[in-house]
Formats: sequence, C-alpha cells, structure tokens
Amino acid sequence: MDDVRIDVVDDDAAGELLTVRRAAFVTEAQLYGDPSIPALTQTLEELRADLQRPEVVTLGAWIGTRLVGSIRVELEGERANLGRLAVVPDLQGQGLGTQLLMSVLEYLPEQTKEVWVFTGQDSKQNLSMYAKHGYEHQYDQHTGDLTYAYLRRILGEEEPAEPQG
Repeated sequence: MDDVRIDVVDDDAAGELLTVRRAAFVTEAQLYGDPSIPALTQTLEELRADLQRPEVVTLGAWIGTRLVGSIRVELEGERANLGRLAVVPDLQGQGLGTQLLMSVLEYLPEQTKEVWVFTGQDSKQNLSMYAKHGYEHQYDQHTGDLTYAYLRRILGEEEPAEPQG
C-alpha cells in the first residue's frame, strides 16, 4: 500500500469519515451481536463536534481521493488514547490499520509518554496487531454485555522487530 496518504481529517471529510467508520465497524457489531456500539451510533453532528475538539486529532488514510481508513487520537496530558481505528472492509487485512497506528506517533506532542488503546476482548486480529507493535494488555473492563481489553505502549521503547522467515 505505497500509494496511501495519511493526513489530518477536517470537517470537509466528516460525512465520508462517518461512512468509513460505519462500514468498518459492522464486522465488530456482528462479532459481538451488538448494533449499538458507539462507532455505529455516532451522528454526523457529534462527529463534527469531535473533529473540532482541540485535544482530538483524527487521521485519515486516502488512496487518491478515497478515504479508506482513520484513527482517532485524544490527547490527555502525557497520555494519548487511540480509538476508532477503521479500515474500509474491502481493504482490511492489507496493512492499512498498521500504517494508521504507526503514523499516530508523528502527531503526538513531545510530552506524550504512553499510548493507550482498547478493543473488544474477542477481537483477536486487533489484539494481535496491537501486541505486535508493542502494546501490552493492562486490564479488561466490562460494559454491559461487552468486555473491552485495554492495552498500553510506553513511548521511548523500541518497536518490536518483525519476525524473520
């Protein structure tokens, strides 16, 4: 995926971003049997308000003029909280999620010491990707019928080497 451009998403792309997130999170909703997960119920107005928040950076991945993925970063002192990592269904499993995850580091303020992310406990592919990039499981949180796994990466630690072979 060499032709991918990653940049900040602005209000002009809000509708497209909402569509990308909804398409990407349908599989999560099916996995958990819950169509009311926040990524699917957020309104366009709520999304636009979120894009305007100074402590939130939303990055998008484009191929040509098509938005094909995104990730949301909320800055909180020395901590960054990642969320809403989304890749359009027809391009999932091709490394776009990893590209977005790694690109976040370029947008973090210098004082950021740790990055947190959460995902559903049963989202094995997500958990594997985060672990591969230095995120370690910290705890689980039960919310209704869902259990979320929270993972953390301490910045300044080396990126795990890719396995050879």
